[in-house]
Amino acid sequence: MAFDDITARFPDEAGGVLFTRVGVFDLETTGIDVANDRIVTAFVGVLDASGEVIESHSWLADPGIEIPAAAAAVHGVSTETARAEGRAAAEVVGEIIGALRTLFDTGIPVVAYNAPFDLSVLRHEAARHGLAPIANPSPVVDPLVVDKQHDRYRRGKRTLDIVAAHYGVTLEDAHDASADAIAAGRVALAQAERFGSDLPTTLAELHAAQVGWAAAQAASLGEYFVRIGRIAPGETIDGSWPIR
Repeated sequence: MAFDDITARFPDEAGGVLFTRVGVFDLETTGIDVANDRIVTAFVGVLDASGEVIESHSWLADPGIEIPAAAAAVHGVSTETARAEGRAAAEVVGEIIGALRTLFDTGIPVVAYNAPFDLSVLRHEAARHGLAPIANPSPVVDPLVVDKQHDRYRRGKRTLDIVAAHYGVTLEDAHDASADAIAAGRVALAQAERFGSDLPTTLAELHAAQVGWAAAQAASLGEYFVRIGRIAPGETIDGSWPIR
């Protein structure tokens, strides 16, 4: 996957604008266990400042294990389809890592909704296939963390479809990796416009701020779960970000 033309025209943060373009990244997997579940489909792309897709690449992998019916019902890929049409998992994982590494090395921010899930799955997949992981992915933008920080008292769920609608972003095919990634990128662009001066002024500062915001959000959620008896006193929720 080549981003040569796009990365050659970077850097970002030109003219006082936080985003002139953003990378976008999403995975669909065999489940929600970041250590043991596997990648089924993936998307990495780049959006310009207006949210138009200017580079994209999609993958379908044969994860090497059965895809549970519940997961297939979400993303639409069965074990049979993955085996017949998917590429070897090691090749797919290596190409995803290469695409993301190109963006990170150039300084293009990568948007991932609930980033610790996707980036942690990718890290474990890298280890599984003997590939060098992206140890410290940066800069990352997580619209979920930004939304919780800057609109913290809004009631209701914060799944991507609901949050996208809140920011006026259309998500027509939820749980398709490309649709989810593109929608998340457009939400990040909308947040940058909506919150303006309330956000840090550089990508490095925004990345660092999200580390603290995610930790505080996890601590607050943990306190709530203790109050309602969902977890025992003394238990905590891991707020590591953008990777666990």
